[in-house]
Amino acid sequence: MQPMTNSLLAARSAILQQNKTLQNVTETPQIGNGQIAGTGKGVETPFSATMRDALSAVNESQTTAANAASAYDAGETTDIAAVMLAKQKASVGFEATLQVRNKLLSAYENIMNMPV
Repeated sequence: MQPMTNSLLAARSAILQQNKTLQNVTETPQIGNGQIAGTGKGVETPFSATMRDALSAVNESQTTAANAASAYDAGETTDIAAVMLAKQKASVGFEATLQVRNKLLSAYENIMNMPV
């Protein structure tokens, strides 16, 4: 029973970390010297770096879940709880990413509809 509790706690902390990363996406980047962050070409803003990292983490969790499911299907592992946990982590990460995308799209549409 102890190994399953440890794996659940590890999965919970991974999900919380992923949630924290996605929450950082909505934070405003630091702006200094009267310049808007990200106006220069080739300059990576904190926002784009955070988005890239968050998307990479979601992609990695989906790859891990797919690999775990393939290993279970092939009979290489019998730990169905670990497979289902990996699939749920990937699902939660994807849903959170989808919600962030929807919020960004909504914000973009609101800005585009503002009168000049």
